[in-house]
Amino acid sequence: MIRRWLLFPVCALPLAAVLTAFGPSSEPTRTVPNTSFERGEVLQYKVHYGLINAAEATIEVDNAVHKVNERPCYRATVTGRTLGSFDYFLRIRDTWRSYIDTTSILPQRFFRNIEEKSYRKRETVDFDHVRDVANVESHKKDKNDVKKGTFKTPNNVQDLVSGFYFLRTLNYDQRRPGEVIKVQGFFDEDVFTMDVIYKGRETVETKAGVIRAIRLVPKMPSNKLFKGENAISVYLSDDRNKIPVLIQAEMFVGSVKVDMFKYKGLRNRLNLVATN
Repeated sequence: MIRRWLLFPVCALPLAAVLTAFGPSSEPTRTVPNTSFERGEVLQYKVHYGLINAAEATIEVDNAVHKVNERPCYRATVTGRTLGSFDYFLRIRDTWRSYIDTTSILPQRFFRNIEEKSYRKRETVDFDHVRDVANVESHKKDKNDVKKGTFKTPNNVQDLVSGFYFLRTLNYDQRRPGEVIKVQGFFDEDVFTMDVIYKGRETVETKAGVIRAIRLVPKMPSNKLFKGENAISVYLSDDRNKIPVLIQAEMFVGSVKVDMFKYKGLRNRLNLVATN
């Protein structure tokens, strides 16, 4: 169990923490204006566990438009891998991918390939937003061990990756510090709900430079991993891109920082602060 707790901050935290702002709607389909990202965007991160450079992660949007369920989609992929001593003891090679409808910013298909030491899992989730169901097929270490199931989902449900991109389309200018955003998503065959608190604007230092940012804090349930319900802070660039530039988490086993160090293909100019 302790080993699994260590795996979570190294690789899954960049995904779980950025899933912080999608809510239900009464409409079966929707149109979401997107002026924040486009094809060809690449974001790269270093994951620090205390003073240790423990892992690296990349979030990228493919240059092509893909058709899934007869819908044009962005293909967004997140990859994570451990480094150095963490790689020797834990060895993570994870891939998470979402095919995101270009009009509704809803997932049409979600895929993940998990390689964490000896643990293996491959999973594909196809979303039906008309019937509000998710069809899941998963394989574990034995390729013949196939599990299939259909699960009821809320209207306009997101997966972990598509939720991150939907978050970036929201307008934070009219929100007040302390305002709560309701979260609903589907992951690991379960629907989950979380409250996210908008904390206002701050300036943060990253390996890519000093950046003006929007701070969001997902309210965590009581658990043995994070220190309190406000343990995670997510910082989005305070500009039209709204890219995650920094994630910080306080855990019982130490502090974790996910720090952006390189980017390319941004749709808009990044809001960097001039320094002497």
